[in-house]
Amino acid sequence: MLAATATHGYWNLQSFWFLLIAILWIGYFVLEGFDFGVGMLQRFIGRTEEERGTLVHTIGPVWDGNEVWLLVAGGATFAAFPVWYATLFSAFYIPLFLILVGLIVRGVAIEYRNKQQDARWRSRWDTLLAVSSAVPALLWGVAFADFVRGVPIDSSGTYTGNLLDLLVPYALLGGLMTLTLFTFHGALFLTLRVEGELKRRARRAALVVGPVAALLVLAFLVWTYVNAVHAHEKGIVPGIIPIAAIVLPFVAGTLARAGRTGYAFTATAFSIVLVFATLFLNLYPRVLVSSTNKAYSLTIFSTSSSHYTLTVMSIVAVVLTPVVLVYQAWTYWVFRARITGETATPLEALARSPLGSGTSP
Repeated sequence: MLAATATHGYWNLQSFWFLLIAILWIGYFVLEGFDFGVGMLQRFIGRTEEERGTLVHTIGPVWDGNEVWLLVAGGATFAAFPVWYATLFSAFYIPLFLILVGLIVRGVAIEYRNKQQDARWRSRWDTLLAVSSAVPALLWGVAFADFVRGVPIDSSGTYTGNLLDLLVPYALLGGLMTLTLFTFHGALFLTLRVEGELKRRARRAALVVGPVAALLVLAFLVWTYVNAVHAHEKGIVPGIIPIAAIVLPFVAGTLARAGRTGYAFTATAFSIVLVFATLFLNLYPRVLVSSTNKAYSLTIFSTSSSHYTLTVMSIVAVVLTPVVLVYQAWTYWVFRARITGETATPLEALARSPLGSGTSP
């Protein structure tokens, strides 16, 4: 791995696109992470269907925009590293299919829960929202842990394993880590978006989930470091990044107990950034590790598109990416106000209108 880096150098289009794809994935997990957290928590924090509706409205204007980061990350992977994309979907077909089903059901649940006034109708959709939020939150962690640990790939880049090869203890720990960290992130997000009793319940949920998330982040990143040392790759993971990723959830818990939930939310966001930055740094310049033989691991150089393709893509990315970022920042600014029972009512009316429940501005 290090020899390949030395041969090609760091300043090349393959490294640029690996970095950009990493940023897209990290941005997706930071933004969609609190969406998943809210979806999982609304059944526990909201005790009536009206309260759960208020909680769902906190992500109503932004959840679909946050998913754009996933679409762009997937599209960029397909265009820049088509062999990586092909092997990825071959190896992780079932987990990715389950994630896709979860994302579809989650979107339908958010949009359809207000189509009828019946309490049982809304309760069923709220339950589906909780389950469909938990499934991707768990499986994304399993998948990214497997990227680093390695999966059975032969010399031709073909996946030779089965589903059980993906569900090893390290990968399952990664899934539990993302599940709880996103839940913690979502609970803190709710403390910034609701008021009164709902805010107090969200803070209590954060205080309960926070220590568990912090311990799982610690366990997962220590195991990641041990694996890297065992594979003689410890130099690839700069120490300050995983250490900061471990410390920040504990800091977030302390800040939440002190009532500084805004700073706590920022801490969990940076923890998510650094956890996944650790994984991508551990991978580079590989994109998928082979557990069959390290020599069979896929790299950014063996899986990339042509130089011309990457050049054209780079020009487009440099021009359009700032526009997308400005638009999404404007979206969050427009919908920055806290959600109360009074402010939720017009949104419910819009959801029941003939125009549907379009949530983007």
